[in-house]
Amino acid sequence: MDCGTEDGVPGEDESEANGSASDPDPSPHLPEASPIRVPNSTHPMRILITNDDGIRADGLWSLAEVAQEFGQVVVVAPDHERSACGHSMTMRNPLRVRPVRHPSIEAYEVDGVPVDCVNVGLTVAYPDGCDLVLSGINHGPNLGFDITYSGTAAGAMEGAINGIRSVALSMAVFVVDAPLHFETAQHWIRENWAFLTESPLPELTFLNVNVPSIDPVELRGTRVVQMGQRVYEDRVERREDPWGRPYYWQGGVVVMDPDQPGTDVNAVSEGFVSVTPISLDWTNHQAVEELRRQLRRRSC
Repeated sequence: MDCGTEDGVPGEDESEANGSASDPDPSPHLPEASPIRVPNSTHPMRILITNDDGIRADGLWSLAEVAQEFGQVVVVAPDHERSACGHSMTMRNPLRVRPVRHPSIEAYEVDGVPVDCVNVGLTVAYPDGCDLVLSGINHGPNLGFDITYSGTAAGAMEGAINGIRSVALSMAVFVVDAPLHFETAQHWIRENWAFLTESPLPELTFLNVNVPSIDPVELRGTRVVQMGQRVYEDRVERREDPWGRPYYWQGGVVVMDPDQPGTDVNAVSEGFVSVTPISLDWTNHQAVEELRRQLRRRSC
């Protein structure tokens, strides 16, 4: 269940060595952000931000920069990339939490996964709870079945499990090394902040948002859509090392048919931002009723 802990959790001695006299402050120095601006309220919105790309990811700080225009922001993110860890959590190992220096945002790095980061944030920064959990901005899409693997979606899912309004945000880019237009996502978030944070949602539901990585003026609008199908072929590739021993490389080629009207896959392919409400109730209620009928029939 513990994703990404294969490097091991450093012991106390190793942790102290990493912060030796020659390196008195090992915390990463992160990009400057705008001064905090919050609504004219005695109780500004309390916002917790995480991601799965790690504490140094540009998408994380692009999201934090725009979010602090609307409330009090605390960032709690993994100390390195944890992509595709799904809704895992760290168990049977301690979590190391370190403050991160930033000119205007309280921030921490955690040697865990996004779910850990949300729970650490709710313990360390917001023990009385927060109003909003944002996860992202992911460096790539989370469309269709991607969300079952996505650490970005998992961060928002954990917020929803804790009864907090939660949103996962991703940049939909499909070409390796193509530019990531985080300014487009920032623009869209500013324009749609009230929609994201105030629209009524059922309990145990979070929003999954994918923004096409294009110039802001090229965005065609926003669509509220259902989850599409985005699958991979040739997922596991067999290779050989220099000694002829086999090993396997997992990844595969994305098979994404854009001809799926009413889905996130289709919306993004046509230049729209996709917004999909994701329920944590994975029950197929139609199948429940049918299986009950089958059970009664066989019991007669």
